Amino acid sequence: MATLPLISDEEASAEVLAVFDDIRAVRGTDYVNNFWRALAHDPALLAATWGRLKDVMGPGALDPLVKEMLYVAVSVANGCEYCIHSHTAAARAKGMTQAQYGELLSVIGMAMQTNGLVTAMQVPVDEVFEV
Repeated sequence: MATLPLISDEEASAEVLAVFDDIRAVRGTDYVNNFWRALAHDPALLAATWGRLKDVMGPGALDPLVKEMLYVAVSVANGCEYCIHSHTAAARAKGMTQAQYGELLSVIGMAMQTNGLVTAMQVPVDEVFEV
């Protein structure tokens, strides 16, 4: 259950509606998800977060699918159920296959295991790995 009500289009200020409209335009959909509707309680935070997300997830050196898969991995590490679901859906929409998803989960699981082991043992970083 959300800790605050989600802002509908009917309740939204003009500033919030402008961001919602941009979300719709950029994503090519009429749907504005609950994350943005919760952030709409703070229009400045909504606009700033949306702007930064567009920059980070937009065209760049990394393929859009890779970006979504990285987002899934970090969301798993942070335990964010909402982001795991939304970015898994986004990755699938960008072409992630079931085989890729399986490998992604394997990499996440392996990294979590080895991260835990190396952290528990406090293994010093090899000199050749230091930049």
